[in-house]
Amino acid sequence: MSTTTSIRGRQASPAERSATRADRSARRRRTSTITTYVVLITLALVYIYPFLITIATSFKGDAEAVAQPLSLVPQTWSMAAYDRLLLRSDFPLWFRNSVIVTLSVTFGRALIDSMAGYALARLHFRGRSTVFAGLVAVMAVPGVVLLIPKFLVIKQLGMYDSFAGMIIPLLADAAGIFIMKNFFESIPHSVEEAARIDGAGPFRIYWSIVLPMARPALVTLVILSFQGSWNELSHFIVASQSRDLMTLTKGVAQLASGALSAGSQYPIKLAAAAVMTIPVAVLFFVFQKRLMNVTSGAVKE
Repeated sequence: MSTTTSIRGRQASPAERSATRADRSARRRRTSTITTYVVLITLALVYIYPFLITIATSFKGDAEAVAQPLSLVPQTWSMAAYDRLLLRSDFPLWFRNSVIVTLSVTFGRALIDSMAGYALARLHFRGRSTVFAGLVAVMAVPGVVLLIPKFLVIKQLGMYDSFAGMIIPLLADAAGIFIMKNFFESIPHSVEEAARIDGAGPFRIYWSIVLPMARPALVTLVILSFQGSWNELSHFIVASQSRDLMTLTKGVAQLASGALSAGSQYPIKLAAAAVMTIPVAVLFFVFQKRLMNVTSGAVKE
């Protein structure tokens, strides 16, 4: 009895106190980690749930889509919406036009923005600071403000209602130039000196040396350009009116307003939205690691 009392009553050693603090710290970390994951999973479900509703409703019938709009499991699976969308509408034409415009804009913007970014980062010419200040100013202007001037310019140049009018105005982007300029400035000048001594000109240095090193920024620019041009709507509204030049965004907007027939048409609208989402989602998931490495250094120590 006296031995037990002495053990309980004795003062804890430094090692025991340290172990107790370590246990408390480990419990706090576990609690913090669990709380963080719960919050993140909840937020993920909040963002994913509308997309799941889109997928599920696209396989429902019209009556079920109206009666149970939030159900994630259709009572009767139906491909009628996809059959009507792909075989009995202009959706394939819209898809083809979107692919043509998006690929042209993406590759053109990657080339032009990277060249402009390299010029602003490396080439010394009069007015470079003014050009860069104007570039930043353009980034601050809302796109909707430029719609009417853009329409007037396209009309004056004879490009209205053509692929040229839909593609050319989107080939340069102030944000893309800004991204490439900042990345090129992070590349040390020493990597270009040897090529310059060997007689390489500015374009050869840009194309063969600097551009391959800017791959993270270039991939980011490609993803943003693809997503932006694929989802573009306002520019296509002012640049064309022909049904033969309609893109997915304009076509889906017409579906949302009841273009095919009367009624809610929820399944066919959401089927169109689901198909339209696939290319951007695939591109992002394929290149997401490269997208996250945009801030990595250009030269390893």
